[in-house]
Amino acid sequence: MSTPKLVATDLDGTLVRADGSVSDFTRDVLVKLEEIGVPVIFVTGRPLRWTRVLFEHIGSVGLAIVSNGALVWDVATDQPRLTRLIEPTLTAEVAATLKENVPGLVFATESLEGWSCEPAFTSHFSDALRPARRVAPIEELSDEPLIKLLGRRHDDDDADELLAAAMAVVGERVNVTHSSFPLLEISAPGVTKASTLELVCTELGISAADVIAFGDMPNDLPMLTWAGTSYAMADAHPSVTACASHVAPGHEDDGVARVLAGVFGL
Repeated sequence: MSTPKLVATDLDGTLVRADGSVSDFTRDVLVKLEEIGVPVIFVTGRPLRWTRVLFEHIGSVGLAIVSNGALVWDVATDQPRLTRLIEPTLTAEVAATLKENVPGLVFATESLEGWSCEPAFTSHFSDALRPARRVAPIEELSDEPLIKLLGRRHDDDDADELLAAAMAVVGERVNVTHSSFPLLEISAPGVTKASTLELVCTELGISAADVIAFGDMPNDLPMLTWAGTSYAMADAHPSVTACASHVAPGHEDDGVARVLAGVFGL
């Protein structure tokens, strides 16, 4: 394996620990990579508001790919570098199809202005201090371009089954995935972590062969398939382990940092 020129890493279940923290060892490795000129790009399913807490660890490249590739955020200017949005007509069409064929689904939406949800949608505990911008039926919430459409069924605890049911009825009209929770994460067609990372790498003059990527969940599969070198975390989803070319120690054991320290001789 030649020495990579860029690191792309998922956050939850991958770079950060279960409590959302970054260990001192991982922090030191990220700093050393910055010192030797290797950019590290966070590529996460998290919305922007959940990613900001980790911006202090972003190096000089200053970019974060959030919401599964729908948004590239320029940390230095605190502005979007790229948005890849779902158009209102498509959102309304997909939501109606899912409601009809996957009974019990309730929806939330992500836009640049914040998140909104249907009345029955139970929010994540991380949003306790960030109330929904709008609370209304999805027919009303789909009136604006969206970063992401979210769907959940509160009595459903099998994320893979929920994803399969959704994909069976929406096909390739949108990109549908999940990141461990029984929560559908729906992006515009063709929008994945990989397709947006490829755009960023092209801008930086870096090829897929020179990228080392880390992930743990189905939303990481496109990125791990695209990158020249890919690592699944030790406790990754089985589909990710099968896809990746290598396995890293778990996220509680600083797996990403330990691999990077070895690869780059830090």
